[in-house]
Amino acid sequence: METNKKTIDFFNEDGETVPFYVLEQVTIAGVNYILVTDSDDEEDEEAAAYILKEMTEANEETIYEMVEDDVEMEAISKVFEETLEDIDIEI
Repeated sequence: METNKKTIDFFNEDGETVPFYVLEQVTIAGVNYILVTDSDDEEDEEAAAYILKEMTEANEETIYEMVEDDVEMEAISKVFEETLEDIDIEI
């Protein structure tokens, strides 16, 4: 069975487009966070996962930034672990 995964494009430091596959989204205190991975293979245990925070620009364009604050990262990762029972996030 084929699943329809949402993807978002992230631009790396070199300006290259890197696709990420959205695993889950949560809203905490009015802020949207998404858990993404760099692999579309659900069985890939070595895939890197990232937590992105939604940021809205003045022009109303939605952009995402990687969560870098350690306290915020730990709190949000716990929420994702509870939401997705079969996932273990290592920071």
